[in-house]
Amino acid sequence: MGRIGGLSATVAVGVFLLASPVKSHAEALLERGTYLMQGIVACGNCHTPQGPEGPVEGMELAGQFLIEMGDAFTAYAPNITPDPETGIGAWSDADIATAIREGRRPDGSIIGPPMPIELYRDISDRDVAAIIAYLRSVPAVRNEVPRSTYNIPLPPAYGPPAESVAEVPRDDMVAYGAYLAGPLGHCIECHSTPVDGRPDFEHHLGAGGFVLEGPWGLAVSRNITPHPEDGIGHWTDAEIKRAITEGIRADGDPLSPPMGFGYYRNLDESDLDAIVAYLRTLPPLPFPE
Repeated sequence: MGRIGGLSATVAVGVFLLASPVKSHAEALLERGTYLMQGIVACGNCHTPQGPEGPVEGMELAGQFLIEMGDAFTAYAPNITPDPETGIGAWSDADIATAIREGRRPDGSIIGPPMPIELYRDISDRDVAAIIAYLRSVPAVRNEVPRSTYNIPLPPAYGPPAESVAEVPRDDMVAYGAYLAGPLGHCIECHSTPVDGRPDFEHHLGAGGFVLEGPWGLAVSRNITPHPEDGIGHWTDAEIKRAITEGIRADGDPLSPPMGFGYYRNLDESDLDAIVAYLRTLPPLPFPE
């Protein structure tokens, strides 16, 4: 009797395991890619056309969003849907990874700012694959986008070919926060003071003063260092998180686009905690004169 009962229990466990949903590698990648793209990576913040009421329905990642930075450049975000003619449908996964990490298209041309290539070089291998999985999953949209024009020289390359990048350990909150605010979210790209058209990470990390012109008008990035007067030194963790996810400053004033709080509201609490922990470690720099 005991043996039969034990055998029945074993069979029941086996049937349960067979019936339990086990995510495939592809499913896990797409889930991670969806979380990243609808959250901290927020490619749609630039690559999805915007109307008066927000993103244009049916045009996710179809491009044509215009960003200008003074006399330096007029940049149109390209179509990155799987359309084979006007998007990236004819690109291989390796082509897409090279464009993201090295800023080079399959035809050899260099991608200019505001695409933050220097930061994207450090996206982990798994997260690059996850982003590509998401890009493959969105509907293809035929949308021809004008070429960007630059009055500043573009580099022949952003560095040597990108090497393999390991995962950043999540148990190191500051390191993972730096990964979220740097390579993935490129927060420090917009919030660091530009010198000669490029953010000066060495001397002005997080100090603000980056000016961008778009459909929202002129926007000047804020100081996100712990500086007590010019930055967020006196803000609580909850106030920093509200600014990130709702676009509301500690004093109640609204933040403007291109701050992607519509995407950042989808961040897990643990990721928000990590970003805040990292921001607390930045040098407390004043806002640039």
